[in-house]
Amino acid sequence: MQKRFQHRKKHRGASKLSNEKDSRVSILGLGAMGGALAAAVVEAGYRTTVWNRSEGKADALVDRGAVAAGSVHEAVAAADVVVACLYDAASVHEVFDPVADRLTGRTLVNVTTTSPEESRELAAWAAGHGVVYLDGGIMAVPSMVGRSGASILYSGSEVAFRQHRQLLDLWGESAFFGEDAGSASLYDLALLSSMYVMFAGFMHGAAMVAPAGVSAGDFAERAASWVSAMTGELGGLAAVIDGGDYTVPGQQSLEFSSLDGIIDASAAQGISTEVIGMVQNLIQRQIDAGHGKEGFARIIESIKHPS
Repeated sequence: MQKRFQHRKKHRGASKLSNEKDSRVSILGLGAMGGALAAAVVEAGYRTTVWNRSEGKADALVDRGAVAAGSVHEAVAAADVVVACLYDAASVHEVFDPVADRLTGRTLVNVTTTSPEESRELAAWAAGHGVVYLDGGIMAVPSMVGRSGASILYSGSEVAFRQHRQLLDLWGESAFFGEDAGSASLYDLALLSSMYVMFAGFMHGAAMVAPAGVSAGDFAERAASWVSAMTGELGGLAAVIDGGDYTVPGQQSLEFSSLDGIIDASAAQGISTEVIGMVQNLIQRQIDAGHGKEGFARIIESIKHPS
């Protein structure tokens, strides 16, 4: 298992060490998320410099005590810790390649959404320029930053994670997933995949009942408690998957799990069957391979082995 460290926030204002608070922080990229990260740092009293490609987004932060840098060069030079919250991996290179020599000896915390391979490439690039690199995946929307429920997953330099975790904890619960810089991104994208498929399932259900005059809001009230209750089944499914035995008694069989009835009802309502059909295809592949009597968790084999 990957080495993982977690640090929970405790009395955020009282726990900050004076030497950590003396760290100079620059945040580059002031979109909705970058702006929320910067606001939390400014509020905590760190010496904060901000930069954004387009003008105007720094104004509110400057009013609260931040310093607006006129260029990337100025922003990097003003900081011990440089935080990148940009569009993608290409934009990270576009912004930092011209000032790579100025980053030498500094810590770069990259919370831009990138793929695991892109994160590893950026870590290698940083190492080549003498930059301490920490990659982060934000498990929150901007309004959640600094609040209960927000978490940020990190990988890369363990030294940087430990040294600056009080700063990192301003944004949410921090978790470290090892020195492979791609680990946090991998975990982040895996969690997001769970979320998006769940959202798609909700939207399918909402579309299914809409012809009967049920609003999405009414359906959401019913669906939220049902979906929340079903998350209690995840641990059991995980135990079966990790054990590798899909014949363990007590599981719902694949044959019993057929979703043909839902597909037929959806078609009768005149809506697309793509969402639920995707799950049925995963089930059917395992049935066709002779595993119909085994548990529903076996559909992970259809996902792990797409051929």
